[in-house]
Amino acid sequence: MKNLDTRIYFITDSTPYTEQEFLERVQSALKGGVSLIQLREKERTTREYIRLAQKVHQLAKQFNVPLIIDDRVDVALAAEVEGVHLGQSDMPILTARKILGEDYIIGATAKTVEQALEAFEQGADYLGVGAIYPTTTKVKTVLTSTEMLDKICKAVPVPVNAIGGLNKDNIDVLKGIKIAGICAVSAIMKADDPKTAAEELSQAVKDKLGF
Repeated sequence: MKNLDTRIYFITDSTPYTEQEFLERVQSALKGGVSLIQLREKERTTREYIRLAQKVHQLAKQFNVPLIIDDRVDVALAAEVEGVHLGQSDMPILTARKILGEDYIIGATAKTVEQALEAFEQGADYLGVGAIYPTTTKVKTVLTSTEMLDKICKAVPVPVNAIGGLNKDNIDVLKGIKIAGICAVSAIMKADDPKTAAEELSQAVKDKLGF
């Protein structure tokens, strides 16, 4: 099992910003202490995705933070980043592991215990579970109960992160559930100051969830 720090897992959204504004926001979040970054681009061409991934990777490496590419094994390989995150409609984890090798980080989305167990058995290094709350991102989501999140955490030995509309003010609902971290998009990406937002989320996780 890889030694992953998924405590403050930052998922990007570049759509409202120029490239320069986006990169400045990513750098600000890194300064605020995010522990993992996922680059999520649903609309870009493959060439554009790779190019942006390389730029974000240069920033992430300065802070020793792994960069995960959403959905695209080819982009992860081409940009030479640390990992990929795969949803239920993406490449199977077993196939991705054969292509990427054992050193790459592979995350998976799971909404049921069955999906979580399958992902773990196929070699996923961590799981993202949600959405806990409705989100403002353009990604299609299905709400997941905290009861299901708790069951998934108890069913698999890999880190499980909660995702979906989470911020420093509403994470109390996760108290007592053995998650490894919080995935945040809007709470950091859309904040006036992403650095401060990341710091405040980290402090809230410590104060309210105890890790």
